[in-house]
Amino acid sequence: MRKIKKGDTVEVIAGKDKGKRGKVLKVQPKEDRVIVEGINILHRHMKASQEMPQGGIVKVEGPVHISNVQLVCPRCNQKARTGINLLEDGKKVRVCKKCGEAVDK
Repeated sequence: MRKIKKGDTVEVIAGKDKGKRGKVLKVQPKEDRVIVEGINILHRHMKASQEMPQGGIVKVEGPVHISNVQLVCPRCNQKARTGINLLEDGKKVRVCKKCGEAVDK
């Protein structure tokens, strides 16, 4: 079970965007990277095409290594480590180590 999933709110703990928070847009498990909204903004020079007739410089989010972000608990609103608990029905849920509350909905 992954500690960070699409849709989670995370905080950057290392790098140029340290301290910023954002929502995870995409997880790349093979590369151990995540794409976070508003973090690691890159400038891409786009050639004119059907989708973008004038071309130009576009700002896009670049991937960040998964070790440089930490999950923000929705209940206590602090960055926290996560553990995994097993429910009575056999489902696994991620749990905040600070407040003990389940992170998964």
